[in-house]
Formats: sequence, structure tokens, C-alpha cells
Amino acid sequence: MTLIAIEEHWNHPALTDAVNALPEDRRDPSTALDELGDNGERLRDLGDARLAAMDEQGIDVQVLSLAPPGAQPLDAADAIPLSRQANDIAIAAVADHPDRFRAFATLPMADPAAAVTELQRTAGLGCVGAMVYGRTGEVPLDDRRYDDLFAAAASLGQPVFIHPQIPSKRLREAAYEGFDPMVELGLATFGWGWHLEAARATLRLIVGGTFDRYPDLQVVLGHWGELLLFWLDRADSLSRVAGLERKVSDTVRSNVHITSSGMLSPTLLRHALDVTTPDRLLFSTDHPFQRPSADEIEAFLQEFPSDVARDAFTSGNARRLFGIGDQTDAA
Repeated sequence: MTLIAIEEHWNHPALTDAVNALPEDRRDPSTALDELGDNGERLRDLGDARLAAMDEQGIDVQVLSLAPPGAQPLDAADAIPLSRQANDIAIAAVADHPDRFRAFATLPMADPAAAVTELQRTAGLGCVGAMVYGRTGEVPLDDRRYDDLFAAAASLGQPVFIHPQIPSKRLREAAYEGFDPMVELGLATFGWGWHLEAARATLRLIVGGTFDRYPDLQVVLGHWGELLLFWLDRADSLSRVAGLERKVSDTVRSNVHITSSGMLSPTLLRHALDVTTPDRLLFSTDHPFQRPSADEIEAFLQEFPSDVARDAFTSGNARRLFGIGDQTDAA
């Protein structure tokens, strides 16, 4: 059995330094989570230590993705060259270990035209998709200025992973403050806020008609759908008032893929299978932030209702969605 993990993070120090050097009102405090424990060391490694960790977990292939917030807080003048640098590093890592790595592109979303150009360039160099976030500055992902990007992603067959990002400073002040700073950060990120941001970004894309305009566009959500799967019955009521061609839930089932992000919960698996189909589910560990052991992964895989569903989750769906060839069986 091949195990392909599709949300496995790394860091480009120069890009992280640029994000941390932003003015306080534009900075992303979630970068502090990258340095907890040995996260920083693991994020910066794209070689032997990462491969050893994969072997220990029984993971054959990682799809590398830059840790949040990517280049999205940066102005175009910095985002364009740093995104290109990051992508070249990830592509080189794939070239060094073609049986073990694939990569998502990082895009300079501050310049939509440059984001299209970089998506086209990296697709030609073997990237299997792109990872983006729900807003760039105050501009939401569903803004029509990104239509050319979604058109290009659909045309190129490049799935777009919509990763969580920290809420805006104004929202953090209104909804998440009043506690110890680390508790505030946890509430705004991994404990709650991150996931609402990603779910809202995806729902806005649906309500804004993005998938009606680009029906071949495929997106990926982590953490078992970032809470969106739990609210589809209510979200469907938006379809009529928004004048959509399909129900929200139908779009989720045809255009949204769901990955586990290291949350190996049988309860979440059962719910996902209740509201979507086995061909929509993907394995990931959210390296290095979640670290399930090989035994924990194996125990979770026994929860699938059939061998067919299990094989789709572990590698079949990733192969189909990202065009990952059978040469990875040699890993």
C-alpha cells in the first residue's frame, strides 16, 4: 500500500523573515508556531531528516507546501521574487527525490497577473497544484481580480489548496482577545479561527459563482473540511438567494476535496463519508505540526468501510487529482 500525504509543510527562511519584518498591523503572529519545539528545524529540512520521519510513519510520498502564511501578507515587490525562490527550492527537492516528493506552488497573490504567471511556470516544472489563503491584505479570494487565476488553474488541471490563515487584526481584537497571548493565538489559529477563515473563503467562492464560471476547478480543504462539512444543510439555503446553478452541497461534492491534516478521528471520517464520497478524501499529516505514528495511522486506516475506500484515501485519489504516477510505488 502506497501512502501519499498531501499537506506537508516546509519553510523558506528568507520568506519567513520578510513576513516577520512587516509592520505590526500586517504581521502574521502565527509564524511563532513554526518555532515551537523542533518545528523550525523540521520545517527547514527537505532532506535526510524529513525522509527518515516519513519512513518512520510509513509515508511514501509527501506533497510539500510552504507553511502559512505563504507569501500572501507581502507586497508584490517582495512576494513575486520570494515566491519564485521558494518554488525553485521545492522543485529542486522533488528533483533530488522524485520517488518521495511532489510540491504545491506558492503564489504572489498581491499581484494577480504575476500569480497566474507563476502558476503556469511551476505547473510546467512539475508542481501538482498551488496553496493559497482566503485573503490577501483586505482582498478576499473570491474577488473577481482572481478569476484569471482560477481559469488558469482549471485549464491546467492544477488543484488549489485553500489553507487556513489567521483572522485579520480587527477580527482578532473583536473576537479572540482577552486572554493570555498564547491562548489568544491558539483561539485565533489552530483552536478555532484558522478553520472558520478557510471555510468562509471556500463558501464565498461557491456563493460568488466561481465554480459555476469554472466548473473544472478543483480545490482542497484540510482538517476534514474546515467545519464546512458540518454546515452543508444550512449552507444549501444560500444557493437560491445567491442565484447559483447548483446547491452548495453539490458543489462541495463535485469540486472540493477533503484531507485529514493529521486528525485521525474515526468520528470525523464517518461524518465525511456521510456528506461526501470516498473519492473526495485525501490523506495528510500536516507535518510537522501533527505527528501520528505508523501504528496510529494503521489503526485509523482500519476504520474505512472497504478496501476500495481505504486505497482511494491512502493514494488513489491523490494520484488521480495530482497526476502522481506509479513510479512512487518504488518508494
